[in-house]
Amino acid sequence: MSDLSGLNPEQRKAAATLRGPVLILAGAGTGKTRTLTHRVAHMVSEGISPGRILAVTFTNKAAREMQQRVTKQLKRLPKSLTREDGKPLKPTICTFHSLCVRILRRHIEKLGYKRNFVIYSDSEQLGVVKKVLSAIAGKDVKADARELQGLLSRLKNAGPNGNVPGNEDSLAMAGHIRRRYDSALRAANAVDFDDLLVLTLRVFNEFPEALEECRARYQYVMVDEYQDTNAAQFELMHLLSAEHRNVCVVGDDDQSIYGWRGAEISNILDMEKHFPEVKVIKLEQNYRSTRVILDAANAVIKNNPRRRPKQLWSAKGAGDLLRLESFANEEEEARTIVDEIEFNRMAKRIPWKDHAILFRTNVQSRPLETALRKAEVRYHLIGGQSFFDRREIRDFLAFMKTFINPNDDASLLRIANIPARGLSDVTMERLLGASQERDCSVWKAMKNDLVIHEFQPRTRKSIEAFVGLIEDFRAPLGETELSLASWADKFLDEIDYAAELRKGEKDPENAENRMRNLRDLISTMDDRGGALLPANRLGKFLDDITLDADREADKEDAGDAVTLITTHSCKGLEFPHVFLVGVEEGLLPHSRSAVEGTLDEERRLFYVAITRAMKTLTISHCLNRKKYGQNFLCHPSSFLKELPEELCEDLDSKKEPITVEAGKNLFAAMREGLG
Repeated sequence: MSDLSGLNPEQRKAAATLRGPVLILAGAGTGKTRTLTHRVAHMVSEGISPGRILAVTFTNKAAREMQQRVTKQLKRLPKSLTREDGKPLKPTICTFHSLCVRILRRHIEKLGYKRNFVIYSDSEQLGVVKKVLSAIAGKDVKADARELQGLLSRLKNAGPNGNVPGNEDSLAMAGHIRRRYDSALRAANAVDFDDLLVLTLRVFNEFPEALEECRARYQYVMVDEYQDTNAAQFELMHLLSAEHRNVCVVGDDDQSIYGWRGAEISNILDMEKHFPEVKVIKLEQNYRSTRVILDAANAVIKNNPRRRPKQLWSAKGAGDLLRLESFANEEEEARTIVDEIEFNRMAKRIPWKDHAILFRTNVQSRPLETALRKAEVRYHLIGGQSFFDRREIRDFLAFMKTFINPNDDASLLRIANIPARGLSDVTMERLLGASQERDCSVWKAMKNDLVIHEFQPRTRKSIEAFVGLIEDFRAPLGETELSLASWADKFLDEIDYAAELRKGEKDPENAENRMRNLRDLISTMDDRGGALLPANRLGKFLDDITLDADREADKEDAGDAVTLITTHSCKGLEFPHVFLVGVEEGLLPHSRSAVEGTLDEERRLFYVAITRAMKTLTISHCLNRKKYGQNFLCHPSSFLKELPEELCEDLDSKKEPITVEAGKNLFAAMREGLG
């Protein structure tokens, strides 16, 4: 018999309830994975063959972690329980999609495919969409291939009766091309990622013997993160478990934050509709956070009308009050947070890795990254690409470097054909070869009549137009009164870079966000350099934000580094000291929530962010924020009013000018902390 003595009473109940439908409501930080692994071990100790157990989760990482923990637990049991015919047996622990691959490799021939089907990558799927569009769309038809690719995915996962929000014209086009798209894949004996679920459901619905075979094998089904399942995943789980009804789903409706990608919170809220006899077990003892943090989280989430009531509690003690603070703008917010992190490190010996900064949207990382880099603080970004590594930022910086020094071959080669202007890779390779032969830069080769004379007239014209573009925009850099921000904006408009971004994005909003990233960066170009000539100010601007190789190496170091992370990516993680920034109307909750009716999900996102904190939580908002290079008035999030006053410390009321004496005391404390 497995040892359940290390579990609390509710965890033991969850681990020991083996038969029939079970819903384990596992609140944040309540030891869900520990409970599940003990449950599997207990099943085996009670005579259930490991080969009959199926545990499904959402990511390969989660599946690997659970497999490792389960293997460790099973090693403590007698070998007779985990072996059959002399062979070791282990539970099937995998993602939904890997489970479907196993099933389809065995049964897909029933649908007319060959067993050696291939799974198309994202780029291969996009290629098929473009091919279909070229076959059906005339020159007058405007269609974004990437947008249609995303809509096709959502249509498949929603099921035949599902509702997919989106632009009506785009949805109609996606529906129109879907049959042709599916036919093209089938002709190639290929499936896409979403087909794995859709085709498995077809096999089960059209060939009952295949479903019975899977039911006979997997007599005990467990589904982790059940609040994140979509319509197709729910149907798959329901079909597998409808007969034996030994299904255990684990999740937390309060942490359902992926509705935008198809997750159905109703799957966990309406469990009793499908399994009336379900046993509901709540895990409410939190092992992560202090009582103050949990009381604040409980107070916020209770405002959601449709949820399963639960009350997280902790034996860790009250802990520090939540810290609330407002700032004039995002730059001040970033600088202050970085200063506090550095004070904690030097005076309190709290390492960087114990700190995390959470934000709602990726664009919010720019001022944070800038402040961290300036202070030489290591960090790593989770849930998004570094602001300075994004395509649009790298393109822009390459253009700016070319204006400063057109002989910078690396920068010029990057942007010569962005947007496309007839300077193909072949053309640029020839120009590079010519520059090497003459021991000069590519720029000088482009200005050499003897070199460009070797090209066709059309290509020659493209080279000359590019040279003219660079020279025209270099010329104003000698004008004393030039605004770099206005000059850069004019340049982006001249080359219509916004259209270039729209071409490469399946979601129009992503293109807008990328353009917003650029405008926000451009708005800072006049903040430094003072009376310097524009060319020198531009050089200083580039010097300040260009990364050196050593800093990049630091960023990749997953050791002692501050974590920057989006609120959507932070679920499942925990940090001793958390800074939640930009808690403003329009950001959290997002401006779309009022239109889309997703305010409850935004509140759940706020709840998830709060419950990442173990010891301290600082929540901040700005009075002004730059958008498209302009300052906009901001208002504190309505969620802040839901935090009980007695749990919060208003730092604004304590702000005082720093005196010389206070500064000396602070410095002394830091020195003492460093030893």
